[in-house]
Amino acid sequence: MDAYLRALACDPISAFGGIVAFNRTLDKDAAEEVIKTFTEVVIAPDSTAEALQILSQKKNLRVLLTGGIPADELGWTVKSVASGYLVQDRDAGSVTEAQLQIVTKRAPTAQEITDMLFAWKVCKYVKSNAIVFAKDGSTVGQGAGQMSRVDSARIAALKAKETSEAAQEEEVRTKGAVAASDAFFPFPDGVEVCADAGATAIIQPGGSKRDEEVIAAADARGMTMVFTEMRHFRH
Repeated sequence: MDAYLRALACDPISAFGGIVAFNRTLDKDAAEEVIKTFTEVVIAPDSTAEALQILSQKKNLRVLLTGGIPADELGWTVKSVASGYLVQDRDAGSVTEAQLQIVTKRAPTAQEITDMLFAWKVCKYVKSNAIVFAKDGSTVGQGAGQMSRVDSARIAALKAKETSEAAQEEEVRTKGAVAASDAFFPFPDGVEVCADAGATAIIQPGGSKRDEEVIAAADARGMTMVFTEMRHFRH
């Protein structure tokens, strides 16, 4: 239930009318929290009888029990487009701490590495262009589906600021957070937006023609940055 509450706290406004997915059996306590917000669909591997009874109180709530969640596997994804199909590799990639390439003058702390790896996992499932802020094992801001990466960064920072203000927190949630980008930063401006929001570390694929400028921008703000040499950007 703690993971659900943390996820909900990231953006409680956008959660309205949403879909909630669990990776473990849904229990009574979690079900009681879910029905406090208008939710369209709940997905879980299984559910206790008590939890189902609680969810059944909501007339238009659909519950899908999957019986198990398959791991990411290599293969293809196919999407229909006008007069054809878009076929691309399935995004089954992941990275470990040992695979991270530190490119800035400052090396990341142990906590920054932990949060960056977490943010990288979350970023994989956010619509490109995607920027994710994370702190202490929780997502605190997301910017998704924009035509420019810097706009995704601005939206992620703005959503985090608005949520912090609504919760009457003393400081914005992105202060001391890390940022993840599903593809490289084409210009330093995205890095500068993340720094202005209070982020101290960035994880991104790298590979831009302007990588040196992007790294220099991070160094100028005292940030640490790591490259994964793998992107999560998908169409």
